[in-house]
Amino acid sequence: MCLLTTIGRKSGAPRTAPLLYLRKGDAFVLVASQGGLPRNPAWFPNLTANPAVSIQVGKNTTHELVARTASDSERAELWSELVELYADFDTYAAWTDRQIPVVCEPR
Repeated sequence: MCLLTTIGRKSGAPRTAPLLYLRKGDAFVLVASQGGLPRNPAWFPNLTANPAVSIQVGKNTTHELVARTASDSERAELWSELVELYADFDTYAAWTDRQIPVVCEPR
């Protein structure tokens, strides 16, 4: 688990969400699954409006990052690893008509 902090696109206030993540080299990979609901989670439009984010792992380790949405080819490569991390990502994908975004956050 990590704590993703984005800046609210309307409020300008910090918003923090606990998320599963996959570490891929220097990148953190997050999934905007929202449990398979029809809309992306609130943190995703915040992240796309302002890609400067921070991720806290553990009590004292924080990474300041610039987020981006994975390309279709990157997403295809990452999806099996994400499902291995948490099998319900496939279930969530089956529950929704939207393509669940995968976000890569390079250092």
